[in-house]
Amino acid sequence: MKVLIVDDEALARSRIRHLIEGMDGWEAVGEAGNGREALDMFAKTGADVVLLDIRMPGMDGLSAARQLAELDAPPAVIFTTAYDRFAMEAFEVQGVDYLLKPIRAERLHQALERAGKPSRAQLSALELKGNNQGGSRKGRAHIRARMGDQLHLIPIEEVLFFRAEHKYVVVRHVNGEVLVEEPLKQLEEEFSDRFQRIHRNALVSVAQVSRLEKIGRGRFRLHLRDCDDCLEVSRRMLPSVRERLGL
Repeated sequence: MKVLIVDDEALARSRIRHLIEGMDGWEAVGEAGNGREALDMFAKTGADVVLLDIRMPGMDGLSAARQLAELDAPPAVIFTTAYDRFAMEAFEVQGVDYLLKPIRAERLHQALERAGKPSRAQLSALELKGNNQGGSRKGRAHIRARMGDQLHLIPIEEVLFFRAEHKYVVVRHVNGEVLVEEPLKQLEEEFSDRFQRIHRNALVSVAQVSRLEKIGRGRFRLHLRDCDDCLEVSRRMLPSVRERLGL
């Protein structure tokens, strides 16, 4: 997999290149010092992944990412920055991950592995094309959650379900769970093409449902593919769940 390194500091680019050289399956194919140079270098190298600093002179990383996202076959973009206040903007432009400097080798490898999943860039391009043509795919590419001083980015395709608990919403994903303070109704509206309301307090990923089980008179629950949790379906929502999921 080919990686383009974009940072206005030569020492930062050199350090990232050194880290990549120590990772099997990855090759640093070019460097750029700002967003405009990044677009030109991407056109020459056809990189699979762009490691993109956010604050740079001239065209910054966010502006460059927006232009890359409009391409027919965009690269996966991993943002690198010393500031966490740009996280929301980074995800709005389809960033795969967000690395805070100084970048650790283990964290970089994790981000590259995520960016290099088969068809990630191709799927993003198809989703963008679908939106431009009036398709139904919508919403953010990630859910952002803060735990202490760490920022967690959960790809929406890895989310199994959302469940409201008091003033929080539990986001259950393939690697665990996090809490967010977003209203369940807002999440339902944003991700209605991927998630189904099954109860007044729960949304479930349509792609993750494996079967519907009857557990009592008029009571049913859903089993999920990548999770041992079972979610009860309310009687009111049962007809629409069955229709949507074909169960």
